[in-house]
Amino acid sequence: MTERSSVAELAGILRKEVDRYSPGERLPSSRALVERFRVSPVTVSRALAQLAAEGVVVTRPGAGAYRAEPGGPATPAPGDTSWQEVALSAQAAAGPVPRSVDASGVLVTLAEPPPGVIEFNGGYLHPSLQPERALAAALARAGRRPGAWNRPPTDGLPELRTWFARQFAGPGGEGGPSGADVLITAGGQSALTTALRALAPPGAPVLVESPTYPGMLAVARAAGQRPVPVPVDADGLRPELLAAALRATGARVLVCQPLFQNPTGAVLARERRREVLRIAREAGAFVVEDDFARSLAHEDAGALPPPLAADDPDGVVVHLRSLTKITSPSLRVGALAARGPVLERLRAIHVVDQFFVPRPLQEAALELVGSPAWPRHLRAVAAALRPRRDHLAAELRRQVPALAQAAAPRGGFHLWVRAPEGTDEAALTGAALRAGVAVTPGRPYFCAEPPAVHLRLGFAATAGTAEITEGVRRLRTACAEALPHGAGGGEPAPA
Repeated sequence: MTERSSVAELAGILRKEVDRYSPGERLPSSRALVERFRVSPVTVSRALAQLAAEGVVVTRPGAGAYRAEPGGPATPAPGDTSWQEVALSAQAAAGPVPRSVDASGVLVTLAEPPPGVIEFNGGYLHPSLQPERALAAALARAGRRPGAWNRPPTDGLPELRTWFARQFAGPGGEGGPSGADVLITAGGQSALTTALRALAPPGAPVLVESPTYPGMLAVARAAGQRPVPVPVDADGLRPELLAAALRATGARVLVCQPLFQNPTGAVLARERRREVLRIAREAGAFVVEDDFARSLAHEDAGALPPPLAADDPDGVVVHLRSLTKITSPSLRVGALAARGPVLERLRAIHVVDQFFVPRPLQEAALELVGSPAWPRHLRAVAAALRPRRDHLAAELRRQVPALAQAAAPRGGFHLWVRAPEGTDEAALTGAALRAGVAVTPGRPYFCAEPPAVHLRLGFAATAGTAEITEGVRRLRTACAEALPHGAGGGEPAPA
């Protein structure tokens, strides 16, 4: 049973038992609850906190939990919010492009599945792969630093900006921005939002890889921009189609992920890198380089190509990167880097939106990346992701060969698979969830009509190879129900 399900179950039991106590009467101690229910102190603490938030109990530090007094504030009658539909529709129709906020593609990876469901839709490392001890130690050390709770510089701590700048350079430290060209952001999504708002006005076209990260499409559409697809193949973005899209649309922004692209896992080929930069420079367009996966290379990845920013003396590239994917969903610390006048616009929007990233988080990030635990963590993740990737690919070939795989990427968190023609994507993802495995549908990754039905299947959020085997077995059950007749098949796995 997971910690989350244990908390919910314990809270439900205590909620019923509270009725046996008089208002103001003390409940059993946390230690007694731990012994009685054989759960951890953390589970007890969280269950009591949930009941306190509901107004069922009152907790008193050092004294315990008590049944709440009756007569709390009455629940107000719901108001009439129907007028908002008219107001929001009027705002949407006012601009050249309707502004819509569709977070469904993002919520697929952020939503917590029900207890017992295997997460092939996860976008973060499994807790066993997160550096929890190193993070806790870094946060403790950061909290003791002089001035750790004071307001930081709006651009970020100079030492952290310098560290990120070194990551943006080539393998020998050549090229790339300096620390003065870097802004610290609240994670990669925040950096992406700032970049798109700075570079393209409402109504403007923004070129995107197809398929691409749904969170980026959501950011562009929420800003009233028009995402325009540029297809990706096994070698990444196709330069000839990029040039054609720039000519046809007059776009001045391209967003791309040259390294282990999400969702295909493609790496932009060496001969295409300079071509993409040349085409963008001649069109007077910026390239937003989302380098989210550089720390997620697998053990067999070999030497990685440098960021596009390392080969860009003219300020074409606006580079962004985050620590979140390689550490924890809650360490939301990232960076934006740019050269030239655009940096001032990025800085202005960053300050307006955020003021600054909380200093304790920045100090903790500095402590973490400067500790001996950091390189050990990077090596451990690289070593753990490779067998998960290979095992998922092998189990899919064995149990569900109807889901065609591209070449397994040597970095990132997932495989991108294509379902047989005639598959109903919603029916397949629904059947998978009923079978006990959550998968990510491919439709949100396309800003235009998709060429086929796809699924993104993650392996980083799983506990290990045994859970992957069971997840694919459940997926096989779903495919037997939802794929076109005769499209399933494969060797059944042992139960």
